[in-house]
Amino acid sequence: MAVPPVPPQAEPSVLDDPLRFDRSTPPAAVVIFGANGDLTRRKLMPALYRLAFERRLPPGFAVVGISRTPLSDADFRGHMRAGVEKYLEDSPFDTALWEEFERGLSYLPGDLEDDALYTALRARLEQVAAARQTGGNVLFYLSTQPSYYARVAEGIATAGMQRAAAPAAWRRIIIEKPFGHDASSARELNTRLQNVFAERDIYRIDHYLGKETVQNILAFRFGNGIFEPLWNRRYVDHVQITAAESIGVEGRGAYYQEAGALRDMIQNHLLQVMATIAMEPPAVFDATATRDERAKLLRSIRILKPEEVPTQAVAGQYGPAEVGGAHVAGFRQEPGVNADSRTDTYAAVTLFVENWRWAGVPFYIRSGKRLPKRVTDIAIQFHSAPLSLFDDGEPGSWPNLLVVRVQPEEGLSMRFSSKRPGAGMTRRPVTMDFNYGTSFGERSPSAYETLLLDALQGDATLYTRQDMVEASWAVVQPILDVWANAPFEFPNYAAGTWGPAESDAMLARRGHAWRIP
Repeated sequence: MAVPPVPPQAEPSVLDDPLRFDRSTPPAAVVIFGANGDLTRRKLMPALYRLAFERRLPPGFAVVGISRTPLSDADFRGHMRAGVEKYLEDSPFDTALWEEFERGLSYLPGDLEDDALYTALRARLEQVAAARQTGGNVLFYLSTQPSYYARVAEGIATAGMQRAAAPAAWRRIIIEKPFGHDASSARELNTRLQNVFAERDIYRIDHYLGKETVQNILAFRFGNGIFEPLWNRRYVDHVQITAAESIGVEGRGAYYQEAGALRDMIQNHLLQVMATIAMEPPAVFDATATRDERAKLLRSIRILKPEEVPTQAVAGQYGPAEVGGAHVAGFRQEPGVNADSRTDTYAAVTLFVENWRWAGVPFYIRSGKRLPKRVTDIAIQFHSAPLSLFDDGEPGSWPNLLVVRVQPEEGLSMRFSSKRPGAGMTRRPVTMDFNYGTSFGERSPSAYETLLLDALQGDATLYTRQDMVEASWAVVQPILDVWANAPFEFPNYAAGTWGPAESDAMLARRGHAWRIP
């Protein structure tokens, strides 16, 4: 894609952004199935536009949108422009750049169940390759209902598009979570995808792994000599991973009713975060070695026995309440939700890793909707000092706490005790903070910018592999099986609170308590 030239005086240097030159992006066409949906307008197209703005897309770049809705190329471009202007964050909208960018956008209406669509797509890609000089490289992005994933992959194969004609060209496919509805369907999906694409060409996207703070866990742990020696059972008392949302299902009640918090958040996002926090150091920093260690960690999680689930896992569902002076409906009153729904809108689990580093250290993971605030963080609590020297009457000894803040404000904080000014040895906890925005003074790329760029460059480090998906399902499937027949008395927490009392009791049995983010 031809980007307007930058005036010589404004030419950025390698020091401004070394990735601009170090990581070359090959020409390619991105085919977005489900291009008329929310994800494309809110996330994918703004991310691609921002990559163009940053000059990280090559001149040979194109997007082919596919959806059932009849649209002309001009209509599609207009819809995408409106989405980019509305959802572009922390970036200016450059009209001249957009005019260049949209020349690479085209649209193909069709039914995903119809083989004729894939025949037409093959012809369109041949036209695009000739016009945009994409070199035959294609990235297929499935922004569709998960039930279409296997069908689309097989349609691509029916039209012979899974392999490029040119020897050096590539074909890759990205699928969004959920990767299956349970362990059995995940295995079936993997089999059908691998009948079409090699595993190295299947990119299972988990946008949490694209967040700067989650990536920074690797740099924080393995790039500093001070922390890694403490990252084990000898020094760590327990770990808490929280993903809280203040909103409800926001019109997605019918979908969420079939998913629930355990499937929607813990099985994928939060288990991947846990694996990143707890994995062993890879031998080298590349996709294979890093994913090998994440997969090894996931396989080391102790699988709960059915009789352990009632005490090690908690399901919750929010009920109606007054929040901030306004009435908030309960989950069962949301549009599209059954009046007797037993779906979990809150899930908390206690997990243990059976290896030498983490044996005996509980990992508490929770996620829920209609909680008091939107926040995702990882809190690592260290053991208390072995002897309290100061009889200052203060409660406890304020164990050291390291918090990795994933959203909304990305950063790190460390809590420790300090002496109060004045006579005597009285103490108080203090916090040392690192904040991405203030420390670097520059914009962090969105998760989708990072992950799309990686897929175009063939870097799968931040993507989920088949064995990781199946290991994650192995962890949550026994819980789902027990919950399927459990007599829950829902709702069991009010909207605007931190979840059911049973969740607090789960930690209290080990002398712990949920921290308030």
